[in-house]
Amino acid sequence: MLALLAILGVIYKLVIAPRDLSPAKAFPAPRVTWTMLHGPPYALWAHRGRVIFLDFYASWCEPCKIETPLVQTYARLHPEVDVIPIDVGEDRVVVADFARRYHLPNAALDPQALSRGFFAVQGFPTMIVVDPKGMIRATWSGLNPTIQLAMSNAEATLKK
Repeated sequence: MLALLAILGVIYKLVIAPRDLSPAKAFPAPRVTWTMLHGPPYALWAHRGRVIFLDFYASWCEPCKIETPLVQTYARLHPEVDVIPIDVGEDRVVVADFARRYHLPNAALDPQALSRGFFAVQGFPTMIVVDPKGMIRATWSGLNPTIQLAMSNAEATLKK
């Protein structure tokens, strides 16, 4: 019975939850701006009209080290969406080292971990999906080996 519940939990996390992008559950994304490791600040509200994936992580997070390359591959193959990796709670030196090792060209800095409150980030990795109207449509927490499929589904659904 316990094994069946575990299997059902995995199916829900990998298949059902990433497809739940119901507009009825959507709510406005906060008007936040992050300092970027390189380049100008990223103002979330200024990127309306695009599907946005906010990828919250920390350099010490082992699941993040597995999921980050998957997310970055999706980002490189889909320049029509914004994929913003956001390091939560660490200083610029730590972020720079992680960004170099994991090829993050556009890492954002959140050294005071304000994103935890703004986006209710409970753990890492956490992906927040923002639709072109600036509405948060999904929050995916924890390691998802099928994250590229979830992102592709979200992009296709939200671009309609």
